[in-house]
Amino acid sequence: MQKRTLGKSGLEVSAIGLGCMGMSQSYGPPKDKAEMIPVLRGAVERGVTFFDTAEVYGPFVNEELLGEALAPVRDKVVIATKFGFAIGADPRTAPALNSRPEHIREVAEASLKRLKTDHIDLFYQHRVDPAVPIEDVAGAVGELIKAGKVKHFGLSEAGAKTIRRAHAVTPVTALQSEYSIWWRNIEAEILPTLEELGIGLVPYSPLGRGFLTGKMDASTTFGAGDFRSGLPRFSPEALKKNQALIELLAKIATDMGATPAQIALAWLLAQKPWIVPIPGTTKLARLEENIAAASINLTAADVHKIDDAASAIEIEGGRYPERLESMTER
Repeated sequence: MQKRTLGKSGLEVSAIGLGCMGMSQSYGPPKDKAEMIPVLRGAVERGVTFFDTAEVYGPFVNEELLGEALAPVRDKVVIATKFGFAIGADPRTAPALNSRPEHIREVAEASLKRLKTDHIDLFYQHRVDPAVPIEDVAGAVGELIKAGKVKHFGLSEAGAKTIRRAHAVTPVTALQSEYSIWWRNIEAEILPTLEELGIGLVPYSPLGRGFLTGKMDASTTFGAGDFRSGLPRFSPEALKKNQALIELLAKIATDMGATPAQIALAWLLAQKPWIVPIPGTTKLARLEENIAAASINLTAADVHKIDDAASAIEIEGGRYPERLESMTER
């Protein structure tokens, strides 16, 4: 597996990481721990060194899963987790934002225990909290870095101004944000800001929550507990209209002896050398497919050809319902 460095931070990780949320929530019932531990350890054996989790995934159980699975190889991996929500007693309720410094410290201590480690490699603010100045957030994480409990500070779904303000207090190593060939809204302002400041980008949902694999069409249905059933982009009408993008990826994939998912990931890797996507999966076969994308080298001409064709395709449907989209900052 090739390695990449997230911005100017010196944090080196595998070119493709592993998003672990789906092992514990959002895509149907939580997966069995006994089945997921071999996937996580299999990822390490195949060269993946970058693993993404959060206290809110489950909640809590995803961190516990990673803690158990990765403890034997802790010195070989980089673990990213997140703070920023006030998790209620009822996991069915939407958590409120909470990035008060005292809460950040509490989350860090609890995450360290669940992850069975003495440090968090990359600690993201999960969503910007308008009630807490970002300078206070950055300062709190900076104190954790000085104490050796956190190595690097990250933001998630933050806007350019917030990134600048945070970075002025405690250097930001990485921004995690949705980014893929079907969600490119960060390109105009955020990507140039990251490049200027030397901050890496970690795209989540780089395969469009599974859509860019080419395995969905208008007849696709989602089971109980699969949050895609409530996303505008996954309505039958949107799935039908957005097939034009899949047809484009499939044609390019056939020409290059690859899969649509691999082309989607290779496209991201070709954008900037400091971009590290974290596709999620619960299957080793899919993990191997994703990893192989790192070996596909798209030329500038290839990327231009893809962009030119994709620009003629109008994507149908928002990525989130309004109440969730309002929690992101642009």
